[in-house]
Amino acid sequence: MVVVPGLDSAKEEFLDLVSALLAKGLAVFAMDGPGQGVLAATTTFVPDYERVVGRVIDALGAARIGLVGLSLGSYFAARAAALEPHVAAVATVSGPFRLDWEELPPPVRDIMARRAGGADAAREFARHVDLAALAPRIAAPLLVVDGDQDVIPGVTNGEPLARMVPHGTYLSVPHGDHLLGNARPDWLPHLSDHITHTLTGTPA
Repeated sequence: MVVVPGLDSAKEEFLDLVSALLAKGLAVFAMDGPGQGVLAATTTFVPDYERVVGRVIDALGAARIGLVGLSLGSYFAARAAALEPHVAAVATVSGPFRLDWEELPPPVRDIMARRAGGADAAREFARHVDLAALAPRIAAPLLVVDGDQDVIPGVTNGEPLARMVPHGTYLSVPHGDHLLGNARPDWLPHLSDHITHTLTGTPA
């Protein structure tokens, strides 16, 4: 089980999620990829994140894995699920289906520029964040979790992803904010059950 952080987060921030997965008996690897967490000072975002996940899978020696992506990490996880055949279960939390650079709030653009290596690189990276073509290629069962209070200009939330994936499920929490930290009981058990059932066959 691999946990992928987002635009301005790091692996250490998701102890509740990791603990819930560990409690289900899953082995969990929480990672920082290029431009993330501890690696943000020395690396920049890469659009082809499936290569990063592939290297993690090789290092872990896993025949099949589950992926959970958080915020922008949801895009990375969904992209990897579409292009990396070892991904057998996937869940996204507060992730973008598509980004519109011109509509993004300036603070988000500033953070993305720092993570991508400059404004031009960030604009080009944001152009790649569009799952319309990749969604139908995600064969693994996918759970998409959104909070209805998570409204960021320039960000299309995950409902279209859940609809376009062959085995997609959408969970919308009406009072949930970004990453739904204010509503964990309303989604975290569903997510851990989804991943566990999909990977092990254990009834949810």
